Amino acid sequence: MSPPDSICLLRTSAIGDVTHVVPLLRTLQAAWPQARLAWVVGKLERRLVGDLPGVDFVTFDKAAGWSGMREVWSTLRGRRFDALLQMQVALRSNLLSLGIGADRRIGYDAARAKDLHGLVVNERIPARSGEHVLDAIGSFCEPLGLKQTAVRWDIPIPDEAHAWAAEQLPGDTPTLLVSPSSSHTLRNWCPERYAAVMEHAAERGWRVALVGGPSASERAMADAVLAACKQAPLDLTGKDTLKKLLALLGRAQLLLTPDSGPMHMANAVGTKVLGLHAASNPNRSGPYSDRRWCVDKYDEAARRFLGKPASELAWGTKIEKPGVMDLIAVDDVIERFEAAASHLGLA
Repeated sequence: MSPPDSICLLRTSAIGDVTHVVPLLRTLQAAWPQARLAWVVGKLERRLVGDLPGVDFVTFDKAAGWSGMREVWSTLRGRRFDALLQMQVALRSNLLSLGIGADRRIGYDAARAKDLHGLVVNERIPARSGEHVLDAIGSFCEPLGLKQTAVRWDIPIPDEAHAWAAEQLPGDTPTLLVSPSSSHTLRNWCPERYAAVMEHAAERGWRVALVGGPSASERAMADAVLAACKQAPLDLTGKDTLKKLLALLGRAQLLLTPDSGPMHMANAVGTKVLGLHAASNPNRSGPYSDRRWCVDKYDEAARRFLGKPASELAWGTKIEKPGVMDLIAVDDVIERFEAAASHLGLA
């Protein structure tokens, strides 16, 4: 099989999943440095990965609707790729892919395909169950004759982002960052419980900082956490960019968060993650490199809300039910915090 001259990657969102694409991109670049790579990516997500070298980024503004699609098609008009890696099964992305010319159109296996995905691809990745999302995305190189055997991110962080992060978190005080909001609200833990864990960390001599985006919902969550705190943490909510958040994460020892984009950004820079999992399976969507510090109540949630153990659920089942995150107790999280601190030599 001759190496491809050009490959188009299509994964527009979300932050965590876009982070999972980076190791695949690195695999392709290492195997075929001469190949021309293009990546159709979301407008927000491009702010995180858009400065990766050797890639022609094409921005898709999903908020623009059909005009956003037409803009992508116009940008790529006249180009034809040896292969399109269609790594997003949502209907909008399947429609978007129709305007991208490619000889080989590689998509998900039938079990993971939906929203007419099978009509826009002509090859499929190997059918497997029980994979982490990053491994599933990494398998898109297999029809091309490669195997992803190493996982590397090295997402660029500008000097000014490092400088800003150093101003916010000076010195070497052990730092717990808390990113309390997921884009899926039913994955969020309650503010009072976050506050209790943050108080515990502060009493143990850790610096504690809240982080989050500028949206109204994230501001409201941060305000609720702050209102429940006896000792005010550093509040950086809405003050960072994605690059600045990467730099902050690089200076922290631990991130406390539900299943969310920042979880995977932290993992990408090597920061330990205390993930909160009840609504989602950490073995599928938890921090890829190290899940030892996560609280895992997914099986208990399956039994409580779906009447069967997690082992009997279809892989990827989400249990986003009201009250599911209440299965995670403050003591569960403090126990994992102490275990992580001990592992890091910071007990």
